[in-house]
Amino acid sequence: MLRTPSGGAGNGTAAAGGRLLSIGAVLSRLRDEFPEVTISKIRFLEAEGLVEPQRTPSGYRKFSLPDVERLASVLRMQRDHYLPLKVIREHLDALDRGEQVPLPSPGESRDLLGWAPEAEPSCPRIGRDELIAATGAAEDQLAQWESYGLVGPGPDGGYDAETVNIAKIVADLGRYGLEPRHLRAVKAAADREVGLVEQVVAPLRRHRNPQTRNHAESTARELAALSVRLHAALVQSALRVRLP
Repeated sequence: MLRTPSGGAGNGTAAAGGRLLSIGAVLSRLRDEFPEVTISKIRFLEAEGLVEPQRTPSGYRKFSLPDVERLASVLRMQRDHYLPLKVIREHLDALDRGEQVPLPSPGESRDLLGWAPEAEPSCPRIGRDELIAATGAAEDQLAQWESYGLVGPGPDGGYDAETVNIAKIVADLGRYGLEPRHLRAVKAAADREVGLVEQVVAPLRRHRNPQTRNHAESTARELAALSVRLHAALVQSALRVRLP
C-alpha cells in the first residue's frame, strides 16, 4: 500500500482534492512498497517518458495521485515481471488507449531481456582458432588484444558471444589504424561505467526481498544500455562541434 504523507508545506501538499505532491512526498509514498526507490530513480523514469508531472513556474515537479500510481505500476512491472522500460512504456501506452494487455510472465520477461540464468552455464563458446577466423585477425593480434584486456577467454578457455563481438569491433577499428594501445582509454571508461552500474545495483542484490534481488539484473542491463547510448551521443555531439 502507498503511504499517505502527513501534508503541510514542508512535506509537499497532499494530493486530495486535486492538490499535488512534491517529489519528496512521492518518494515517501513509494518507499514502503519500494524501499530501494530514490529521487534519482523517479527523475530517471520521468526522463524516459513514463510519467509527466506538472511543473510550477519556478520549475518544481508536482505529481498528481494518478502520477504516483503510474510510478508504482512501473516499479511493480520492473520488480515482479522483470520488464525493460521499452516494454513497460508500450504496455502503459496500450492501457492509455483503453486496451487490456496482459503482462508477460517472469519467464517471458526474461526472454524479452535476453536473459536466461539457467542457460548461462551452457552458453555456446568458440575456441581460439574459431575466434581468429571470425575476426580475420592473426594470432599475434589476438594476443595483443588480450594483453591490453580488450578480450579474454573464459575459465574453460573458450570465448563467448560478447567477446566475439568485441573482437570484431576491435578488428574493424584496427583497419582504420587504431591499435589496442589507442583503445586503453575506451576500456578504462567502460570499467568506470561498470563501477557506476554496480553502485546502483549493489543495494538491490543485498536486499532481503528475493524479487528485488532478481530485479538487479534487469536494472544493470538497462543502465548498461543507457550508458552506451550516452557514450554514443557524447561522441557524436563532440564530433559535430570539432568537425563541422
